[in-house]
Amino acid sequence: MISVVIPTFNEHESLAQLHAELDEVARSGGYDLDVVFVDDGSTDGSWDEIRRLAEIDSRVRGLQFRRNFGKAAALSAGFEAARGELVMTLDADLQDDPREIPNFLARMNEGFDVVSGWKEVRHDPFHKVLPSRVFNWLVSTLTGVKLHDHNCGMKCYRREVFDEVQLYGELHRFVPVLAAARGWKVGEIPIRHRPRPYGSSKYGMRRFVKGFLDLLTVYFLTGYGQRPLHLLGTVGLLSFLLGGLGLTWLAIYWVLRETMYPQWIPLHQRPLVIYSAGLLLLGAQFLSIGFLAELMTANSRRGVVPYSIARTVGGAVGPAAPQQPAAGAA
Repeated sequence: MISVVIPTFNEHESLAQLHAELDEVARSGGYDLDVVFVDDGSTDGSWDEIRRLAEIDSRVRGLQFRRNFGKAAALSAGFEAARGELVMTLDADLQDDPREIPNFLARMNEGFDVVSGWKEVRHDPFHKVLPSRVFNWLVSTLTGVKLHDHNCGMKCYRREVFDEVQLYGELHRFVPVLAAARGWKVGEIPIRHRPRPYGSSKYGMRRFVKGFLDLLTVYFLTGYGQRPLHLLGTVGLLSFLLGGLGLTWLAIYWVLRETMYPQWIPLHQRPLVIYSAGLLLLGAQFLSIGFLAELMTANSRRGVVPYSIARTVGGAVGPAAPQQPAAGAA
Protein backbone atom coordinates (compact mmCIF):
# COMPACT_ATOMS: atom_id res chain seq x y z
CA MET A 1 0.00 0.00 0.00
CA ILE A 2 1.15 3.51 -0.85
CA SER A 3 -0.10 6.36 1.34
CA VAL A 4 -0.27 9.82 -0.19
CA VAL A 5 -0.35 12.63 2.38
CA ILE A 6 -1.60 15.96 1.02
CA PRO A 7 -1.58 19.05 3.29
CA THR A 8 -4.30 21.41 2.11
CA PHE A 9 -4.89 25.08 2.81
CA ASN A 10 -7.49 26.89 0.67
CA GLU A 11 -7.05 24.71 -2.43
CA HIS A 12 -10.64 23.53 -3.06
CA GLU A 13 -10.46 24.25 -6.82
CA SER A 14 -7.63 21.77 -7.39
CA LEU A 15 -8.66 18.84 -5.17
CA ALA A 16 -11.00 17.08 -7.62
CA GLN A 17 -8.42 17.18 -10.43
CA LEU A 18 -5.67 16.01 -8.07
CA HIS A 19 -7.82 13.09 -6.95
CA ALA A 20 -8.57 12.13 -10.55
CA GLU A 21 -4.85 12.17 -11.43
CA LEU A 22 -3.98 10.04 -8.40
CA ASP A 23 -6.72 7.57 -9.34
CA GLU A 24 -5.36 7.35 -12.88
CA VAL A 25 -1.82 6.65 -11.64
CA ALA A 26 -3.07 4.00 -9.20
CA ARG A 27 -5.08 2.23 -11.87
CA SER A 28 -2.31 2.25 -14.47
CA GLY A 29 0.30 1.05 -11.98
CA GLY A 30 -1.90 -1.34 -10.02
CA TYR A 31 -1.16 0.42 -6.74
CA ASP A 32 -3.15 -0.03 -3.55
CA LEU A 33 -3.65 3.64 -2.74
CA ASP A 34 -4.36 5.35 0.57
CA VAL A 35 -4.99 9.10 0.20
CA VAL A 36 -4.95 11.33 3.30
CA PHE A 37 -6.00 14.96 2.88
CA VAL A 38 -5.16 17.18 5.87
CA ASP A 39 -7.18 20.38 5.87
CA ASP A 40 -4.98 22.90 7.67
CA GLY A 41 -7.73 25.33 8.70
CA SER A 42 -9.03 26.19 5.21
CA THR A 43 -11.76 28.80 4.86
CA ASP A 44 -12.66 28.32 1.19
CA GLY A 45 -14.68 25.10 1.21
CA SER A 46 -11.74 22.70 0.90
CA TRP A 47 -13.15 20.51 3.68
CA ASP A 48 -16.49 20.13 1.88
CA GLU A 49 -14.61 18.97 -1.21
CA ILE A 50 -12.56 16.48 0.82
CA ARG A 51 -15.77 15.08 2.37
CA ARG A 52 -17.28 14.70 -1.09
CA LEU A 53 -14.21 12.82 -2.36
CA ALA A 54 -14.26 10.53 0.70
CA GLU A 55 -17.93 9.69 0.03
CA ILE A 56 -17.27 8.61 -3.56
CA ASP A 57 -13.89 6.91 -2.95
CA SER A 58 -13.22 4.69 0.07
CA ARG A 59 -9.48 5.14 -0.41
CA VAL A 60 -9.77 8.82 0.54
CA ARG A 61 -9.64 9.98 4.15
CA GLY A 62 -9.63 13.49 5.53
CA LEU A 63 -8.41 15.24 8.66
CA GLN A 64 -9.55 18.75 9.52
CA PHE A 65 -7.65 21.05 11.87
CA ARG A 66 -9.56 23.53 14.04
CA ARG A 67 -7.32 26.30 12.73
CA ASN A 68 -4.21 26.77 10.63
CA PHE A 69 -1.33 25.03 12.42
CA GLY A 70 1.19 25.01 9.57
CA LYS A 71 2.51 22.51 7.07
CA ALA A 72 4.72 20.60 9.53
CA ALA A 73 1.72 19.90 11.78
CA ALA A 74 -0.38 18.84 8.78
CA LEU A 75 2.30 16.45 7.57
CA SER A 76 2.83 15.06 11.06
CA ALA A 77 -0.90 14.32 11.41
CA GLY A 78 -0.94 12.76 7.94
CA PHE A 79 2.03 10.54 8.73
CA GLU A 80 0.30 9.33 11.89
CA ALA A 81 -2.79 8.42 9.88
CA ALA A 82 -0.93 6.83 6.94
CA ARG A 83 -1.39 3.07 6.52
CA GLY A 84 1.04 2.33 3.71
CA GLU A 85 4.56 0.96 3.87
CA LEU A 86 5.63 3.86 1.67
CA VAL A 87 4.42 7.41 2.20
CA MET A 88 4.33 10.00 -0.58
CA THR A 89 3.83 13.69 0.09
CA LEU A 90 2.80 16.28 -2.47
CA ASP A 91 1.25 19.72 -2.44
CA ALA A 92 -2.41 20.25 -3.25
CA ASP A 93 -1.85 23.08 -5.76
CA LEU A 94 -1.32 20.73 -8.76
CA GLN A 95 2.26 21.90 -9.30
CA ASP A 96 3.45 18.42 -8.26
CA ASP A 97 2.61 15.84 -10.94
CA PRO A 98 1.24 12.50 -9.56
CA ARG A 99 2.57 10.79 -12.70
CA GLU A 100 6.01 11.03 -11.08
CA ILE A 101 5.00 8.50 -8.39
CA PRO A 102 6.26 5.44 -10.36
CA ASN A 103 9.66 7.16 -10.72
CA PHE A 104 9.82 7.69 -6.96
CA LEU A 105 8.96 4.03 -6.33
CA ALA A 106 11.63 2.88 -8.78
CA ARG A 107 14.19 5.01 -6.98
CA MET A 108 13.08 3.64 -3.60
CA ASN A 109 13.58 0.11 -4.95
CA GLU A 110 17.25 0.96 -5.45
CA GLY A 111 17.68 0.85 -1.68
CA PHE A 112 16.82 4.39 -0.63
CA ASP A 113 14.75 5.22 2.44
CA VAL A 114 13.92 8.82 1.51
CA VAL A 115 13.67 10.18 -2.03
CA SER A 116 13.23 13.90 -2.58
CA GLY A 117 12.00 15.56 -5.73
CA TRP A 118 14.10 18.09 -7.62
CA LYS A 119 12.18 20.72 -9.57
CA GLU A 120 14.88 21.03 -12.22
CA VAL A 121 12.79 23.49 -14.26
CA ARG A 122 10.67 25.68 -11.99
CA HIS A 123 7.56 27.58 -12.99
CA ASP A 124 7.85 30.16 -10.22
CA PRO A 125 8.70 33.88 -10.21
CA PHE A 126 12.38 34.82 -10.22
CA HIS A 127 12.15 36.41 -6.77
CA LYS A 128 11.23 32.98 -5.36
CA VAL A 129 13.66 30.87 -7.41
CA LEU A 130 16.88 32.77 -6.61
CA PRO A 131 16.50 32.84 -2.79
CA SER A 132 15.46 29.18 -2.93
CA ARG A 133 18.67 28.22 -4.72
CA VAL A 134 20.76 30.13 -2.19
CA PHE A 135 18.87 28.44 0.64
CA ASN A 136 19.36 24.97 -0.88
CA TRP A 137 23.08 25.63 -1.26
CA LEU A 138 23.31 26.69 2.40
CA VAL A 139 21.45 23.60 3.61
CA SER A 140 23.58 21.24 1.54
CA THR A 141 26.81 22.95 2.67
CA LEU A 142 26.02 23.06 6.39
CA THR A 143 24.39 19.65 6.74
CA GLY A 144 26.32 17.60 4.16
CA VAL A 145 23.07 16.26 2.65
CA LYS A 146 23.52 17.17 -1.01
CA LEU A 147 20.08 17.81 -2.51
CA HIS A 148 19.21 20.32 -5.19
CA ASP A 149 15.78 21.12 -3.74
CA HIS A 150 15.36 20.55 0.00
CA ASN A 151 12.05 22.39 0.02
CA CYS A 152 10.31 20.34 -2.67
CA GLY A 153 6.94 19.17 -1.36
CA MET A 154 7.02 15.93 -3.35
CA LYS A 155 8.93 13.26 -1.46
CA CYS A 156 8.70 9.54 -0.72
CA TYR A 157 9.54 7.91 2.61
CA ARG A 158 9.59 4.50 4.19
CA ARG A 159 7.01 4.48 6.97
CA GLU A 160 9.60 3.51 9.61
CA VAL A 161 11.47 6.80 9.12
CA PHE A 162 8.79 8.60 11.12
CA ASP A 163 9.25 6.30 14.07
CA GLU A 164 12.54 8.14 14.59
CA VAL A 165 12.08 11.57 12.98
CA GLN A 166 9.65 13.85 14.79
CA LEU A 167 8.28 17.00 13.16
CA TYR A 168 7.54 20.25 14.98
CA GLY A 169 7.69 23.95 14.23
CA GLU A 170 8.48 24.26 10.52
CA LEU A 171 11.06 21.49 10.17
CA HIS A 172 9.12 19.64 7.45
CA ARG A 173 11.53 20.85 4.75
CA PHE A 174 14.42 19.26 6.66
CA VAL A 175 13.08 15.70 6.99
CA PRO A 176 15.75 14.31 4.60
CA VAL A 177 18.46 16.00 6.70
CA LEU A 178 17.02 14.69 9.96
CA ALA A 179 16.64 11.21 8.45
CA ALA A 180 20.20 11.22 7.11
CA ALA A 181 21.45 12.15 10.58
CA ARG A 182 19.86 8.92 11.84
CA GLY A 183 21.52 6.86 9.12
CA TRP A 184 18.67 6.54 6.62
CA LYS A 185 19.72 6.57 2.96
CA VAL A 186 18.58 9.71 1.13
CA GLY A 187 18.39 10.29 -2.64
CA GLU A 188 16.62 12.49 -5.16
CA ILE A 189 15.16 12.46 -8.66
CA PRO A 190 14.35 15.28 -11.08
CA ILE A 191 10.62 15.82 -11.44
CA ARG A 192 8.30 17.81 -13.63
CA HIS A 193 7.11 21.07 -12.07
CA ARG A 194 3.84 22.45 -13.41
CA PRO A 195 2.52 26.02 -13.42
CA ARG A 196 0.00 26.79 -10.71
CA PRO A 197 -3.51 26.73 -12.29
CA TYR A 198 -5.53 28.09 -9.34
CA GLY A 199 -5.09 30.45 -6.44
CA SER A 200 -1.83 31.99 -5.29
CA SER A 201 1.22 30.93 -3.33
CA LYS A 202 0.87 30.83 0.46
CA TYR A 203 4.52 31.71 1.02
CA GLY A 204 5.99 35.20 1.35
CA MET A 205 9.36 36.66 2.29
CA ARG A 206 8.89 35.57 5.91
CA ARG A 207 9.35 32.00 4.68
CA PHE A 208 13.03 32.62 3.94
CA VAL A 209 13.73 34.21 7.32
CA LYS A 210 12.03 31.30 9.09
CA GLY A 211 13.82 28.85 6.82
CA PHE A 212 17.24 30.24 7.75
CA LEU A 213 16.44 30.12 11.48
CA ASP A 214 15.16 26.55 11.08
CA LEU A 215 18.38 25.68 9.24
CA LEU A 216 20.41 26.85 12.25
CA THR A 217 18.16 24.72 14.47
CA VAL A 218 18.63 21.63 12.31
CA TYR A 219 22.38 22.21 12.07
CA PHE A 220 22.58 22.33 15.87
CA LEU A 221 20.27 19.33 16.36
CA THR A 222 22.01 17.08 13.85
CA GLY A 223 25.56 18.14 14.71
CA TYR A 224 25.42 18.88 18.44
CA GLY A 225 22.03 17.66 19.66
CA GLN A 226 23.63 15.21 22.10
CA ARG A 227 26.78 17.24 22.84
CA PRO A 228 25.81 20.94 22.98
CA LEU A 229 28.86 21.85 25.09
CA HIS A 230 31.12 21.00 22.13
CA LEU A 231 29.70 23.94 20.20
CA LEU A 232 28.90 26.39 22.99
CA GLY A 233 32.06 25.50 24.89
CA THR A 234 34.23 26.07 21.82
CA VAL A 235 32.79 29.56 21.38
CA GLY A 236 33.22 30.21 25.11
CA LEU A 237 36.83 29.05 25.21
CA LEU A 238 37.69 31.09 22.11
CA SER A 239 36.15 34.16 23.73
CA PHE A 240 38.05 33.45 26.94
CA LEU A 241 41.32 33.12 25.00
CA LEU A 242 40.89 36.42 23.16
CA GLY A 243 39.89 38.23 26.34
CA GLY A 244 42.80 36.72 28.26
CA LEU A 245 45.29 37.71 25.57
CA GLY A 246 43.96 41.26 25.63
CA LEU A 247 44.28 41.55 29.41
CA THR A 248 47.75 39.95 29.33
CA TRP A 249 48.93 42.53 26.82
CA LEU A 250 47.50 45.33 28.98
CA ALA A 251 49.29 43.94 32.06
CA ILE A 252 52.62 43.91 30.19
CA TYR A 253 51.90 47.40 28.91
CA TRP A 254 51.25 48.64 32.46
CA VAL A 255 54.42 47.04 33.90
CA LEU A 256 56.62 48.52 31.17
CA ARG A 257 54.81 51.84 30.99
CA GLU A 258 57.69 53.98 32.29
CA THR A 259 60.59 52.34 30.47
CA MET A 260 59.10 51.69 27.02
CA TYR A 261 56.12 54.04 26.87
CA PRO A 262 57.05 57.45 28.33
CA GLN A 263 53.78 58.94 27.09
CA TRP A 264 51.60 56.03 28.05
CA ILE A 265 47.80 56.19 28.11
CA PRO A 266 46.08 55.22 31.39
CA LEU A 267 44.44 51.80 31.19
CA HIS A 268 40.95 53.06 31.95
CA GLN A 269 41.15 55.16 28.77
CA ARG A 270 42.02 52.24 26.49
CA PRO A 271 39.08 50.54 24.70
CA LEU A 272 40.94 47.21 24.84
CA VAL A 273 40.12 46.97 28.55
CA ILE A 274 36.38 46.98 27.85
CA TYR A 275 36.70 44.59 24.92
CA SER A 276 38.81 42.09 26.86
CA ALA A 277 36.56 42.15 29.92
CA GLY A 278 33.51 41.75 27.67
CA LEU A 279 35.06 38.74 25.95
CA LEU A 280 35.81 37.11 29.31
CA LEU A 281 32.21 37.61 30.45
CA LEU A 282 30.90 36.31 27.12
CA GLY A 283 33.08 33.23 27.41
CA ALA A 284 31.81 32.55 30.92
CA GLN A 285 28.21 32.87 29.71
CA PHE A 286 28.70 30.49 26.78
CA LEU A 287 30.37 27.91 29.00
CA SER A 288 27.60 28.20 31.60
CA ILE A 289 24.90 27.83 28.95
CA GLY A 290 26.79 24.87 27.50
CA PHE A 291 26.89 23.07 30.86
CA LEU A 292 23.18 23.75 31.42
CA ALA A 293 22.40 22.44 27.93
CA GLU A 294 24.39 19.28 28.68
CA LEU A 295 22.41 18.81 31.89
CA MET A 296 19.09 19.26 30.10
CA THR A 297 20.18 16.92 27.30
CA ALA A 298 21.22 14.23 29.77
CA ASN A 299 17.85 14.38 31.55
CA SER A 300 15.65 14.67 28.46
CA ARG A 301 17.41 11.87 26.55
CA ARG A 302 16.69 9.20 29.16
CA GLY A 303 14.92 6.35 27.44
CA VAL A 304 15.67 7.78 23.97
CA VAL A 305 17.74 5.41 21.84
CA PRO A 306 20.74 7.35 20.43
CA TYR A 307 21.15 5.04 17.42
CA SER A 308 19.17 3.46 14.58
CA ILE A 309 19.33 -0.30 13.83
CA ALA A 310 18.85 -1.23 10.18
CA ARG A 311 18.52 -5.03 10.62
CA THR A 312 19.42 -7.88 12.92
CA VAL A 313 20.40 -11.49 12.41
CA GLY A 314 20.88 -14.56 14.56
CA GLY A 315 18.11 -14.32 17.14
CA ALA A 316 16.89 -11.78 19.63
CA VAL A 317 19.07 -8.76 20.33
CA GLY A 318 19.04 -7.46 23.88
CA PRO A 319 19.63 -8.60 27.45
CA ALA A 320 19.90 -12.33 27.92
CA ALA A 321 16.83 -14.02 29.36
CA PRO A 322 17.22 -15.13 32.97
CA GLN A 323 18.11 -18.79 33.37
CA GLN A 324 15.35 -21.02 34.73
CA PRO A 325 16.37 -23.24 37.64
CA ALA A 326 16.72 -26.91 36.81
CA ALA A 327 14.06 -29.31 38.04
CA GLY A 328 14.57 -30.22 41.70
CA ALA A 329 17.08 -27.39 42.28
CA ALA A 330 16.81 -25.46 45.50
